[in-house]
Amino acid sequence: MSLCLSAPAFLWYDDFPLEPGILGKGKFITFEGIEGCGKTLQLSLLEAELCHRLGEWVFTREPGGTEFGRELRQILLGKGSAPRAPVAELLLYMADRVQHLDQVIRPALARGAVVLCDRYLDATLAYQGHARGLGFPLIDEMAAVLGLLKPDLTLVLDLDVELALSRARQRNRLEGSDALGRFEAEETEFHRRVQEGYRLLAAREPQRFVMVDAGGTPEEVASRVRSLVAEKAGLFDEAR
Repeated sequence: MSLCLSAPAFLWYDDFPLEPGILGKGKFITFEGIEGCGKTLQLSLLEAELCHRLGEWVFTREPGGTEFGRELRQILLGKGSAPRAPVAELLLYMADRVQHLDQVIRPALARGAVVLCDRYLDATLAYQGHARGLGFPLIDEMAAVLGLLKPDLTLVLDLDVELALSRARQRNRLEGSDALGRFEAEETEFHRRVQEGYRLLAAREPQRFVMVDAGGTPEEVASRVRSLVAEKAGLFDEAR
């Protein structure tokens, strides 16, 4: 039986070991990258394929994987939303994440489901930690105190910043909006810092991160993504 759901780490394992059996046999895979890198499209293409296979698949996102999260998403990403201090922004993302873990991710993993999430804590580290200048240590400490889960695998779609921003703006036009999203409106240098943040994160945890070349057609990138999740997480193992 195949069950595919779309929802409406980090726990540092050495210091805060998980309660045995809390994650069941599930897997937690996250997709990351700068604005316009194509991660959401690639996740949707993967969803279309995996939904036909055995097992339970939960596709979700941050912010916005819960009803509470969708309300926060409007505040965090809404066009023309009020300015906020970087620490205030960080706390809103963490609030979304705690609710998301409690309501969606932990229960799914306990059932043995595979959870694929569009952005997670690494986005906060790259955007608020590195690009906004809050630093990794503050966010790492908050994550440990809150007991956030660490993903089994994180794919970062890596693309030239100018090309990615061009794609993001074209997407807005196709959606009938000329207004830029909150992060798309940032200067190019901000997005360069975000990209640098992701590369620093990948360097410090090479066993979990995989940098994916996001250049080429959607089909070409999808082939790379499929090969990587098959190799690293066994998602296309018919035994599942």
